Amino acid sequence: MRAVVFAYSNVGDRCLRVLRARGVDVPLVVTHRDRPGESLWFRRVADTASELGLPVIYGDDPGAPALAAAVAAAAPDVLFSFYYRAMLPPAVLALAPHGAFNMHGSLLPKYRGRAPTNWAILCGETETGATLHYMVAKADAGDIVDQSAVPILPDDTGQQVFDKVTVAAEQVLWRSLGGIIDGKPTRRVNALDQGSYFGARSAEDGRIDWARPAAQVYNLIRAVAPPYPGAFAEIDGVRLVIADARLAATPLPAALRSAPGLALVDGRIVGLCGDARHIEIRALLADSRPVGVEQFRQILAARKCDAPS
Repeated sequence: MRAVVFAYSNVGDRCLRVLRARGVDVPLVVTHRDRPGESLWFRRVADTASELGLPVIYGDDPGAPALAAAVAAAAPDVLFSFYYRAMLPPAVLALAPHGAFNMHGSLLPKYRGRAPTNWAILCGETETGATLHYMVAKADAGDIVDQSAVPILPDDTGQQVFDKVTVAAEQVLWRSLGGIIDGKPTRRVNALDQGSYFGARSAEDGRIDWARPAAQVYNLIRAVAPPYPGAFAEIDGVRLVIADARLAATPLPAALRSAPGLALVDGRIVGLCGDARHIEIRALLADSRPVGVEQFRQILAARKCDAPS
């Protein structure tokens, strides 16, 4: 079987290795250039392809050959997309006579769209997973080949869940490949009316509204914790990113509570929330540098000095 592979990030790296381990001929790998300023905490598929001796093009290069022409020249039986960042146009999908398949980081039909792992944590889910499905013109809407669930534990961060999803994707692809190679993949309806769709997230979406319940604030903190951009609050123009935190098990005494927001309580940095619960801040960053208790005390003191008399 010949497969053209569109891939990016850790899921792209691991799934490309699965194809090679199973003897699939990969005449072409399509990936992305690194984005300027992006923190590369994940595997580069271009490096993986180079290691495996596979030809690579960058699908987002302005001077790249026409995508459909490059895929047609590779004469694939199937196409695979593993965390590739762009939708493949119908003209490209039509070039795979035995099907085009995408690996998505959720249990479809739930969490279709972008950033599915982060959204699942944000919404308080206790499990997510990886789904291999047929690609069609609509995002994450094709029939399901196979899927596998992973747990989301109460304190899991976005990266920890993403790492689990990467393993699940590898397992799903491994056990699905036999049927795909034989031309008899399993297939069941992707019931879109029973699922959900979410859009892309930006760094600004990490701004914390401390008036919300503590459980919701904590879900945001752990969903976008570094290496993602991080949940943040601002004090007098200083952006403070919460890199590590825990939802407090017991409430503070009423005498120690104040308005929602970041505060010092008994020498500890905490986030006070709208439901009178709080979050213990374990690591706070400003400009990617740690902020300790004394520095935070100075930030609060500067704010008080700036307040009108």
